[in-house]
Amino acid sequence: MAEEQTETTVIVGAGHAGGMLATTLAQKKYPGRVLIVGDEPYLPYQRPPLSKDYLAGDIDLDKLYLKPQETYDKAGIDLTLDTRVEKIDRDSKSLKLANGADLAYDKLVLATGIQMRVLKAPGSDLNGIHYLRTISDVQKLRPELIEGHKLVIVGGGYIGLEVAAIAVKRGVDVTVLEAMDRVMERVTGPDVSAYFEKRHRDAGVDLRTGAKVAGFEDNGSGHVSAVTTESGEKFEATTVLVSIGIMPETALAEAAGLDCDDGIVVDEFTRTSDPDIFAIGDCTRHKNLFYSDAKRLEAVSNAVDQARATASVLCGEDKAYDAVPWFWSNQYDIRMQMVGLSDGHDDSVMRGLPDDDSFAIFYLKNGVVISVDAVNDPKSFMAGKKLVAARATPDKNQLSDTSVDLKTLT
Repeated sequence: MAEEQTETTVIVGAGHAGGMLATTLAQKKYPGRVLIVGDEPYLPYQRPPLSKDYLAGDIDLDKLYLKPQETYDKAGIDLTLDTRVEKIDRDSKSLKLANGADLAYDKLVLATGIQMRVLKAPGSDLNGIHYLRTISDVQKLRPELIEGHKLVIVGGGYIGLEVAAIAVKRGVDVTVLEAMDRVMERVTGPDVSAYFEKRHRDAGVDLRTGAKVAGFEDNGSGHVSAVTTESGEKFEATTVLVSIGIMPETALAEAAGLDCDDGIVVDEFTRTSDPDIFAIGDCTRHKNLFYSDAKRLEAVSNAVDQARATASVLCGEDKAYDAVPWFWSNQYDIRMQMVGLSDGHDDSVMRGLPDDDSFAIFYLKNGVVISVDAVNDPKSFMAGKKLVAARATPDKNQLSDTSVDLKTLT
């Protein structure tokens, strides 16, 4: 009697989404073979601490890993690390690896993540200019954060501001150049931006908004020495961090003919235009039943929830992805927690006061709470998750009244 064939699922990408999918499949007793192919030499790891605790040296490398090697060994999950996938052959259902090997799959999951948006300006190829996406990136940047050094950060988003907070505490002379009118403009409202701008300036960061970089100057030996702006200002730099956003890593998918549109297009079950190929995490533009249109989200919560959805489908349980996204950022002693997406809001309500270093902004659309930004206010964040998920329409006066228990509004 012939042996029954075992289905092979290959996961391309050893980040949070790929690692979560593999371990979730193991928990669900998935009967097939699971392989992870990652282009870095590290076990699947979480990226948010890279610009926080890991950069600060507060945690060791092993604390970044989602699971230790023993977990994968025990579950029978094969890891092929430090190896790049060069091509997907959908006809033969195989992958061509950079080491020349071919790898067959029955089901393929793309968890390829993102690539950093590169600043193209004169001198942008000089030594001393860094980006921050990987463990290796942090290991190169961290030794540069020395007291007395001059760090110029191009970009006032989460990563840029988190690095600024760590560097200035180390005695580094920090300048942040943000091209837009306020920091974190893409992800939060004016009140929250103003609060963080004040906190950074109070800490000693020279934070400039509306500052568009024109180029980088050479010290004569191929190393950056200054950053110049379009307004003609020059900022001396020992080190530069460029953090101007990310792009989904879709090259493999595009070359294979999969539908892509600012991300690999997937349905609410994380399936791509090929029924045997799935995609999860930051690389996807996905259908989430909670929203009317497709979204691309750069969030750990999205990576985890999509991984769980894919695991359910591979195990024969078609469970659609309909989770509300949430995000967070740590800067100094500030913990900012966000839930939902504030795009398109037509009203907002503040609860608490920024001067008290604890407050929340509730964003509403047609009276419905669609998003919450909570600064050192975990109760508002937790209540906000329930309000957003329930599409609640609470009374605005009660939202703003700190004497009202938010639990009564959910």
